[in-house]
Amino acid sequence: MSPIELTIIAGLAAGVLLFGALYLRDHHRRARTLRTSPKRVLLPFVGRALSRRALDAALRLALSDGATLVPVFLARVPMHMPLDSPLPRQCTEGMPLLETIEQRAFGLGVPVDARIERGRTVRHAMREAIAHERYDRLVVAATSGRAEGFHSEDIAWLLDHAPGEVVVIRPDGDDRLSQRRRSVVHRRPRPQPPPLTPVGLANHG
Repeated sequence: MSPIELTIIAGLAAGVLLFGALYLRDHHRRARTLRTSPKRVLLPFVGRALSRRALDAALRLALSDGATLVPVFLARVPMHMPLDSPLPRQCTEGMPLLETIEQRAFGLGVPVDARIERGRTVRHAMREAIAHERYDRLVVAATSGRAEGFHSEDIAWLLDHAPGEVVVIRPDGDDRLSQRRRSVVHRRPRPQPPPLTPVGLANHG
């Protein structure tokens, strides 16, 4: 690897670390202004975009239960890399989405406890998340042609293995919250998320 390539990689890593430090500082500052709740709604997501309907459903449930929202970005680590390897590219995709979720939740008065979980696959990362996190309800978005989410095999696995209540949301059209749609990020939060109809609901508690 050439010195120029090493310099570029080092610069990217430093930028990701700085962004993460600023995000965590702001996250803790906001968390102090809202009282966390013993009830928790887990919202795992993957990729560069998040289902708006799944986020609205999770916020609606958190509001009705007086619960803390726990968004979890599932980062996939290639097999040739150690599981704790830095993932600057994925972090630059996941961190802005976590910030977007926190902005929406903060505007509605919902406390947030954000997480990043690693795994070799989406299912492996999800297994780690449900093993490490305490929650009462879990909200996931099913994948579609226009929205990245969980495939039917992973949803079936969740229904069989995840404790507590599992709510599956089917995206409708272009349902994505992403980095490219800045108007969505800065949109003023609505007083209440709209009512949503899940495609699957199971109680495994």
